[in-house]
Amino acid sequence: MFRTVPGRCKGRWERLEPPARSSMLRQVLHAGLRTSFHALGRFVASHPVFFASGPVLLAILLGSSFSRYHVEEDVEGLLAPKHSLAKIEGNLVESLFPINRSKHALYSDLQTPGRYGRVIITAKKGNVLDPLHMDAILKLHHWLSQMQVTVSTSGLNSFNYSFSSLCLLDDRNLCIIDDIIRAMEEIQSARSANLTLPVLRYPITQLADGRQAYIGHQLGGVSNGGTVRAPGAGLSGEGVRSAKALQLTYYLQSRGSLMDHAAAQWEKAFCSELKDFADLHPKLSLYPSTSSSLRTDFQFSSVLARRPLLASLGVCGVLAVLCCSMRDCVRSKPWLGLLALLSITLSGLTAAGILNLTGATYNSTYLGIPFVMLGHSLFGSFEMLSSWRRTREDQHVKERVAGVFEDVMLRFSGSSLIHLLTLGLAASPLTNMEAVRLFCRTAALSITVSYVYTLSFYSSCLVFTGYLETGYRHGCFCRKVPKQDRLDSKPAWYRCLMFTRYQDEGQNPPLNNSNQVNSHPMTMNNSTVHGGHAHVANSTHHGPPLATPAPEPHPQDTHLLLGCVRRCYGDWITNTYVKPFVVLLYLVYISFGLMGFLQVSQGSDPSALVAMDTATVLYARAQQHYFSSYSPVIGFYIYESAPYWNSSVQHDLLEYAKGFQRVSWLEAYLNYLSDRNESTSQARENFTHTLRNCFLKEPPFAHFADDIIFAERGQGDEPDVAASRIFLVAKTTENKREEMSILLDTLRRLSLTSRVRFLIFNPSFVYLDRYSTAVSSPLRHSLLAVIFLLALSSLALVEPLVAVWLGLTILSVQFGVLGFMTLWGVEMDCMSVLCLIAALGHSADSSAPLLCGFASGRGESRTRWVRVALERHGIPSLQTLICYSAALVPLGSVRSNLTSTLFRCLMLTAACSALHTLAFLPTLLTFLPPSKNRAGHHPDGLHRQEVECVEMNDSTRVVDQITTV
Repeated sequence: MFRTVPGRCKGRWERLEPPARSSMLRQVLHAGLRTSFHALGRFVASHPVFFASGPVLLAILLGSSFSRYHVEEDVEGLLAPKHSLAKIEGNLVESLFPINRSKHALYSDLQTPGRYGRVIITAKKGNVLDPLHMDAILKLHHWLSQMQVTVSTSGLNSFNYSFSSLCLLDDRNLCIIDDIIRAMEEIQSARSANLTLPVLRYPITQLADGRQAYIGHQLGGVSNGGTVRAPGAGLSGEGVRSAKALQLTYYLQSRGSLMDHAAAQWEKAFCSELKDFADLHPKLSLYPSTSSSLRTDFQFSSVLARRPLLASLGVCGVLAVLCCSMRDCVRSKPWLGLLALLSITLSGLTAAGILNLTGATYNSTYLGIPFVMLGHSLFGSFEMLSSWRRTREDQHVKERVAGVFEDVMLRFSGSSLIHLLTLGLAASPLTNMEAVRLFCRTAALSITVSYVYTLSFYSSCLVFTGYLETGYRHGCFCRKVPKQDRLDSKPAWYRCLMFTRYQDEGQNPPLNNSNQVNSHPMTMNNSTVHGGHAHVANSTHHGPPLATPAPEPHPQDTHLLLGCVRRCYGDWITNTYVKPFVVLLYLVYISFGLMGFLQVSQGSDPSALVAMDTATVLYARAQQHYFSSYSPVIGFYIYESAPYWNSSVQHDLLEYAKGFQRVSWLEAYLNYLSDRNESTSQARENFTHTLRNCFLKEPPFAHFADDIIFAERGQGDEPDVAASRIFLVAKTTENKREEMSILLDTLRRLSLTSRVRFLIFNPSFVYLDRYSTAVSSPLRHSLLAVIFLLALSSLALVEPLVAVWLGLTILSVQFGVLGFMTLWGVEMDCMSVLCLIAALGHSADSSAPLLCGFASGRGESRTRWVRVALERHGIPSLQTLICYSAALVPLGSVRSNLTSTLFRCLMLTAACSALHTLAFLPTLLTFLPPSKNRAGHHPDGLHRQEVECVEMNDSTRVVDQITTV
């Protein structure tokens, strides 16, 4: 057995059989990359002032660009699929039947184009249609109609706008109001005149002028009496006995910037007026909503999260200081914990400045970016600190920093590349969700800046603390620590505060001695371990050859977490009797993950991404509670000329609408012909002539003129019906959104086989149309990108099985996070998908160092190398988990659905990654490949001959002398 001396040498010399060409190429590439990072580390250590001050100045300069800060206004563009059939259909519908062309009624649901104000009124006790409540509601309607807002123009003039000057007008130049208001006014007039009250039917009632009006979305919680048939229309409804809720909508014009600004002011006054009205009428509950409520409440999450984010930074800073501290006041690095957070803060400020200068806008989904940066940068910072503590204290600071770069930066660069690849692909035009694309683009920029700042700012801070350590200065107060003989005369608290261990000069030469000679081993046999510092010849690109550590010579100087892992946890997790329970725990983990995976549901409701207890959420709850019996009104648009006079076409159209509540000009017209004893199957000219000159001239049916477009044929010929529309309403249950998605797919498939060309549309369809595909495709693309990157990187790894293990670990973490977040009540929406994409990089950060550290070892046993990898790379993962989880806790207190989703997904990501790094992988690696015995078997029975490298150090350079042993 040959002697080995601990140390470092750039060259490696062996006499052995020529390795395979692929393995040689991997080793050459690996050595070249490590040498490059070693040179980069020396360069940074040689210019620490520049690399420390440069990022600070750059962050300050770019941070001053917040005067260009803008908030995203188009929430629909963010949360709805960017390219969808529903948007194309909406454009076609708008070109055929624009909003301003609907002179009698507007059929819409929660998402109405343009400006509007909407309120749901409920009675805390009794019936909302009681005379007392009805009078109050009509009084509220009168107040809102007379309410005025003052709008200043560009000059000194200002104008007063009331609802009558801003509203949409009908064909009589009167404001369009809900039909339920007209019905209530008729009931109130009849009650005042002591006449018989008109019957209010549901969901379609008949007004005094004979017109049929759909009020299914204007009355909620209805209790019906007997069924009453509406005369002359073939429609029937049930008489309303009581109702628990009533909904009113006020539509506004928004053409031009001045009108839009006035309408926005009216919406604000609308909400204020409703608040005052609710105070005066405590028996009624009011839930307002406007066209800007969703945007305001969506961005309000950022306002609510400001203080919790500062609290997160403070808690994380305290724990980072504790994680970097040791009993030895010289070797303790408490400031590096705060400087790591300062580096993350500076990189975030720089990235925000770049976005502001490029004209980007901010939205509340960006709240997750600081945590993506925090998790990634903390892993790199703690890995660098752990590697620094493994360097030799008798080396120059520049050599120690270069060794840290050589050990850590290749691994840190690989995980950064995984982050950038997953986020970059999700930010590509392949992504159909604008919120996902913008988030991933911004996060990729932030990760890039954070990586550069870790290389520069944090590394230069490591250099400065290294010089403090070399000079035996206190790690916190930077004061020179006296030697033991001088400390003996000091008080006990002072001795405890200034405790350190000076180097034993009888065993180790002083620092920076030009005559100092250090010996380094070039390679080792499988069984060669001397003094606990044995290096291996073969290693991966993620770090230097692992050494089996000797018993700690100074246990009192060991970091607390390192001592716990070394003395307790490492032996416990690799114990033969513990392994079956860990495997069983993994099976339970997979089982619950599968249970949640099978229950994944899409979260296409925009109100699930806004702050809690806001107008949007309260209104959505009331809407779901009182108005879930019927679907949103679906527009059935026949966009091509069709032979409506043909009996088969009439039968098809009536069959399509069968089972729906409907407002149909065709059905009313056919009933009209039947009442006149005329055939419904007529010649085209007769059918069109009666429609235009008789049916549409009747007052009860005049409003149907808005639903038909005529096209002139020629001189003297009757025009054709070029396009028309019918309104359908489906009976639904509480799970309305899923039923609407199924109904949308069903009617679209029907439109492909129908003889009549039609499409269906409602403004809410832009959130439902292929939402699950649009929201999940970035995640699938990112997963494929990670697998491709790992397969490609296996060609450059000395141990290709690392890529296999890392890929399986990432998939396992992703599967667990997806399953458990479903069990925790998180739906698959854009925010949860963003967290899942970020989880890919987070799991790679956590598990890659451990896998590479285990795979690089040769000789000894699997259990021994698992313990060594845990000591070296499990501690940074554990430190990051502690700080990261503590930083997430304040976020969980924010009253916002968006931050709740963010908190749950990120916490599950941290927990699942920690489980794999600290429990599952250490157990599975003890009995699964890669093997630890390959290095000891040579086909020719030849043994490696070791070469000792003798290194001569001076203060500025290193000269290697090679002596064969």
